[in-house]
Amino acid sequence: MRVLIPSALHSYTGRAWVAAEGATVAAVLDDLDRQFPGIRFRMVDEQGQIRRHIRLFFRNEMLFDLAAPLPADGELCIVQALSGG
Repeated sequence: MRVLIPSALHSYTGRAWVAAEGATVAAVLDDLDRQFPGIRFRMVDEQGQIRRHIRLFFRNEMLFDLAAPLPADGELCIVQALSGG
């Protein structure tokens, strides 16, 4: 599966699009962390929850559950909210 990485995390991947494998959201994020150590912690907190400023989309639907199944084809888009003042 193709995964879109937010620009704030390009320091881990070096590019916007990467490939990852996994049958669930958690498995895809684990595979990303295997390839790019430390990236998962930027998206998932210590309690195993998706961080508040991260949004995950697959086929135009927002995903809230790390256990959500993902087919092998398609694109997972990771979006990071911006804030500031």
